[in-house]
Amino acid sequence: MLSTILQRWWILLLRGISATVFGVLAIVWPGITLLTLVIFYGVVALIDGIAGIALGVRSGVNGRTWWEMILLGLLGVIAGAVAFLWPGLTAVVLLVVIALWAIIRGILEIIGAITLRKIIQGEWLLILSGVLSIGFGVLLLLRPAAGALAVMWLIGIYMIAFGITTIALSLRLRRLRGS
Repeated sequence: MLSTILQRWWILLLRGISATVFGVLAIVWPGITLLTLVIFYGVVALIDGIAGIALGVRSGVNGRTWWEMILLGLLGVIAGAVAFLWPGLTAVVLLVVIALWAIIRGILEIIGAITLRKIIQGEWLLILSGVLSIGFGVLLLLRPAAGALAVMWLIGIYMIAFGITTIALSLRLRRLRGS
């Protein structure tokens, strides 16, 4: 399991970079239209979902399938597909979808970190990412009708934080691969 994850460190790097770019764009262009937000979100969710599926295939213990990661990936692909198929979703519905995706993602990340705890050090980065995801999702569920500008900033900050922690984890895995 560890050797496969170490070989695929770059997939986590891709996930982190795409999330960080999305976060920066959300902050730099807060007046962006809802349709553009939906498209950006859909792209990030699809990239994240495909990356999760790629990590889950034969990344488990003894080359077995890592079903939690595949489930997380499928969740991302579904969230991205929903964003593309129904771009006319209201802002509140989109926020609920993003919030639920973030909460479920956070739970699965924490489960993955607990699984990896016996194999690698530094799993706290994945736990931190999971906690950030859950916190972000809960915040969005509690305040779904918040102003669009505030929501854009929250989404941007969350995605940057998530992206940076994922990039840090990928680089740590890359270093472990080289040692």
